[in-house]
Amino acid sequence: MDMRTEWRTKRADPLLRPAALLAVAVGCIGIAYGAQTVAGGLPWWFAPLLGTLVLAGSAEMLFVGLIAAGGTPVVAFAAAALVNARHLAYGLAAAPYVGSGAARLLRIHLVNDESIALALAQPDVESGRRGMTYAGAGIMLAWPLGAAAGAAVGSVIAPAALGLDAVFPAVLLALLVPALREKSTRTMLLLAILFALVAVPWAPAGLAPILALLAVPALRLFGVRP
Repeated sequence: MDMRTEWRTKRADPLLRPAALLAVAVGCIGIAYGAQTVAGGLPWWFAPLLGTLVLAGSAEMLFVGLIAAGGTPVVAFAAAALVNARHLAYGLAAAPYVGSGAARLLRIHLVNDESIALALAQPDVESGRRGMTYAGAGIMLAWPLGAAAGAAVGSVIAPAALGLDAVFPAVLLALLVPALREKSTRTMLLLAILFALVAVPWAPAGLAPILALLAVPALRLFGVRP
């Protein structure tokens, strides 16, 4: 091994690889997000713009999904804001990793599910800060770029023709399945489904998923922690 190769080996940060893999995965989901956005009647630029400014995939997908289903923007915004409320807890977890000064403001924007997960998996604050920065920066690029690519494809080819309309439910199901190992989670899901089914016949379009969230406080009343 010559000195140049040895220098490169020493300089390569092992956290770059998992951060890059997370970015690629999020970018693939962004393609489906962009395609579904234009399929729902929204302009092609909406998904990448929202992806850049908000950078919160699940909230964005819920917002767009409710709008596409005929829900009002007010209801869609309220639902997305409720989903994003989890960032209050993320913010507490991210506090040691955001640093200080101008870089702190940028890292705050990079706080999301994936970047915090990579940060918390590290043995110390410094490596956690690098992991959060790498993952967050990669996602900040991959998510809106994937959304723009999906919007371009969806503007020409119907998402259903490529099976992209099935990606949203598949991704959400994949995220949900591991949590179903917990009995309390299964109970909450079944109760939420029941609430949604009861609401569908009379509630305005897009409101049933919001009412399904009442399963959380309902379970708390009976002493079950979701």
